[in-house]
Parts: sequence; C-alpha cells; structure tokens
Amino acid sequence: MADIAFLLLIFFLTTTEIVEEKGLLVKLPPWEPNNKNIVQPPPRNVFSVLVNDNDELLVKGERIALADLRARTKTFISNPEKLSTLPQNPKRAIISLKNDRGTSYATYLGVYNELQAAYNELWNEAAQERYGIAFTDDMPREQRNAIRADIPMVLSEAEPTDIVID
Repeated sequence: MADIAFLLLIFFLTTTEIVEEKGLLVKLPPWEPNNKNIVQPPPRNVFSVLVNDNDELLVKGERIALADLRARTKTFISNPEKLSTLPQNPKRAIISLKNDRGTSYATYLGVYNELQAAYNELWNEAAQERYGIAFTDDMPREQRNAIRADIPMVLSEAEPTDIVID
C-alpha cells in the first residue's frame, strides 16, 4: 500500500503543472532621488479617476459607472471634437488613477482593465487607419512602436488613501 501511495505521489508531482500568478505588467519610471523639478501638468491634460472604498468611481469630478469608463477615457485621450478642456493631442494625455485603501481588488482590476482597453481600442483604430491591419503582436514592431509613440499610455497611480465621494 505504501508503494502505491508513493508511486501516486511521484506521478502527481511530475505531471502537475505549477501555475505562476501573473500580475499587471507596468513599466515604472526610473528612480530619481529628491527630484525638485516636478512640473504640474495643465488640468486639461489630466484624466483623474478616483475609486472609493465602496467601489464607486469619480472621473474628473463626476460619478460614473465602470461600464462608461472606457468610452470616457477614449474621448478624453483622442479629443475628437478638439475641445479646449481636453488635451490637444494624445501625447499630452495623462490618466491619473487613485484608489481608496478599502477598494476591492476586483474593482481595481476592472478599472485598470477598462483604462487599458481604451488604449487598446485607440491603438487598433490607429493601426486600421494607417496600415489597414489590426494592432496585434503579429504586426511589425516598427509599426507598433510608431502607433504607441503617437498614442503613449501614460498612467499615473497614486498611493492609496482614504477617498470620500459625496
């Protein structure tokens, strides 16, 4: 009986695949000690997203649903109507994400996914317009880099604090 248990143990140890948890792939800026030359961007270039401990979203001072975040983000970044209250071009757009300490992880991921999806859709639209193909990993690297240079993903995440949405 011990031999059978040992053989089963060996079998399961050798055939089981260990799944690694994957986090969010985020490129952090280089660390600079005591950078005193911090410049505040104009308010028209900042798309602030606040999430409180009740998982409610406040975007640029207005309460919205998570389902509306992607469309609002795309409109902010691309500024199709050339409004003076939005960035002049996508290179100037900054997404500022700030969570409450009590925000659920599921909501945080949902918000992050919607912001990423907005950029993915903009990149795909630009690729279709310029090259007539979808923005994928199969696309030539130079073309992908050109699109990302024109529509860079700039996402600033602040340290979680207590956020109150009235």
